[in-house]
Amino acid sequence: MRQVILDTETTGLNPATGDRIIEIGCVEMVGRRLTDRTFHYYINPERDIDAGAFAVHGLSREFLSDKPVFANIVEELIEFVDGAEVVIHNAAFDLGFLDNEFALLKRPAFRGLASKITDTLLDARQMFPGRRNSLDALCERFAISNQHRTLHGALLDAQLLAEVYVAMTRGQEDLSIDLIDYTVGTDASGHMKALPTNLKAISASEEDCQLHEKILAEIAKASKKDPVWSPVGVNAT
Repeated sequence: MRQVILDTETTGLNPATGDRIIEIGCVEMVGRRLTDRTFHYYINPERDIDAGAFAVHGLSREFLSDKPVFANIVEELIEFVDGAEVVIHNAAFDLGFLDNEFALLKRPAFRGLASKITDTLLDARQMFPGRRNSLDALCERFAISNQHRTLHGALLDAQLLAEVYVAMTRGQEDLSIDLIDYTVGTDASGHMKALPTNLKAISASEEDCQLHEKILAEIAKASKKDPVWSPVGVNAT
């Protein structure tokens, strides 16, 4: 199974009013593992950047002025994506821009290259209804570090999204239960061996118990929720 995790940055919010793609980043996964193949370009939009968009990604028209136009990278993009499942966060946004760029070049829609489109924003809304489901929020929820991300960048965001996607879908793909050796602990006839009778029970010391309670209290405080392991709960505030 080959998947391409994709992200773009743009001059603004609406391709229908002339906004263009200015950066595209893709990473490849095969069998749910990242390969060393990436696709990344800054693109000259041949137009100004909206102030709001610049505040998000920090890419200026001056910086992009010597970068290739979209027509010059489209063949390489097609080769990289063709036939893969494409994973995007808020796919409607990126696909709208990509389809527009392909239409300007009189080519069939970009989305036709993919064997399947997966929108992790829609999936996250089903998994976590009523909660924030931005890429940053999902990174925090799945304990994926994005501290190095001060501005949005297409390749960096695609790499983060790949980690988020794997975390979101781990339950669907985890086949480890099939790898359990159920013959361990059985005798030659397949019956469970008798448990040893000379087991030694070792109780935790008072110091160990106190340290354990301290750690549980710290976890409860950090999570800002009452712990499920205590019927009364520890005040986390």
